[in-house]
Amino acid sequence: MRERRLTIVLLDLIGSTQFVQRAGPLKAAKWLQYHDRLTRSLMHRFSGREIDRSDGFLLSFERTIDAVNFALHYQATVPPKIRLQTRIGIHVGIVAEVQQHELDVIVGAKMIELEGIAKNIAARAMSLSGAGQVLLTEAAFREVKGRTNAHTPKLTRYALAGLYRFKGVREPVTIYTVGITTASLQPPQGSDKVKRLGGPRKVKSHLRHMRALEISTWLLYRVAFIILMILIVKAMIWLSRPSARRLWGFDHAPWIWLDHLRHFIEFIKGSSS
Repeated sequence: MRERRLTIVLLDLIGSTQFVQRAGPLKAAKWLQYHDRLTRSLMHRFSGREIDRSDGFLLSFERTIDAVNFALHYQATVPPKIRLQTRIGIHVGIVAEVQQHELDVIVGAKMIELEGIAKNIAARAMSLSGAGQVLLTEAAFREVKGRTNAHTPKLTRYALAGLYRFKGVREPVTIYTVGITTASLQPPQGSDKVKRLGGPRKVKSHLRHMRALEISTWLLYRVAFIILMILIVKAMIWLSRPSARRLWGFDHAPWIWLDHLRHFIEFIKGSSS
């Protein structure tokens, strides 16, 4: 038994209970084994260590940047293949690393267990996370601020989520989001075990941070809005003519204001000429 400062990662499969109930034990077991193989492959790639596995994983990393890179690559590659959403929380702190006796391991005990409030904080951060999100505590964020390596995805961006009070934790915890899309950076709301104390309501989109799909969507909405405004203006101009209003049955009292619009348009045209 020894104390160590580690990066703790909690990964949770959202809706796994409903999936198992719907699919049945055999099909669910095959599908979850496929998920676990993909996840363990990424663990090996980023020097992670599996501590426990239930509806997700409890992992530890020596370096926080490896934990963040693992989380980002996992969210980008694994959920699309298994068709289940996941959430991830990351925290750095002191834990007691307990190595179990080999006789206990034979009867089912885990070889290594971690104990300490750092594990609980990571679990609370994970529970706060939305589908597809990766959340970091301030302690974890300080370890990776301004740091990247060859494995860090392009367009990786951090954002302040806010200040939260975790149930059972004495001091409020500042939470950050990390991701490559604006949607993954949005501040999560509180829950029954986490109370939001304050912070930004929304993380804004910046063109230089957007991917091609986000830029296309951003442009599509704005072009559609402009077209809608042009159509509305043209419709109002057309309806300002009494003959057009009679054609569509808009010649009664509530639509008389369109006459004033027609007079205004004629005044503008006369002034410009």
